[in-house]
Amino acid sequence: MQVFVVEFEYNVDRAERERVHADHAAYLKSLTDRGILLAAGPLPEENTGLLLYVAEDRPALDAILIEEPYAKAGFIAATRVREWRPGKGIWVAAQA
Repeated sequence: MQVFVVEFEYNVDRAERERVHADHAAYLKSLTDRGILLAAGPLPEENTGLLLYVAEDRPALDAILIEEPYAKAGFIAATRVREWRPGKGIWVAAQA
């Protein structure tokens, strides 16, 4: 399994995203329940969100991202995906 850092840059403001926010939140909860989503939240000084996922590989992550309600609504202007290999810290220690 790989860990991915995903940054969504939105093309609409938070108020506009509200109309599909319930679907977005439910989708993230389903991913959390399945052990796929590690953490997610907005970057308050930017119109972006940062999410940490665990997935088998990049194609598996892409399949997850395409189902994101904000993506389906056309609210994501750009997506930046980076593989991350955490090696230190409390989160890593808890996994050991």
